[in-house]
Amino acid sequence: MEEVSEVVVGLLMLVLGFLGLVMASGALDNEIYIFGLSLAGFALVFELGLIRRHFDRKDAARVRVGRHV
Repeated sequence: MEEVSEVVVGLLMLVLGFLGLVMASGALDNEIYIFGLSLAGFALVFELGLIRRHFDRKDAARVRVGRHV
């Protein structure tokens, strides 16, 4: 169940990242441009963190199984 919630959060962050890029591309002033790029950057870092956490869990599970064998 935890993996499903991470996928949902990841998809929402993907949408926010694209929204930030759209905001930055159509910005008429520097504030919205910077905000849009910051939102996209935050979404990217968040997604990379989700990916890292996924593979850290897989490695930890593999190590636990290896110790019991």
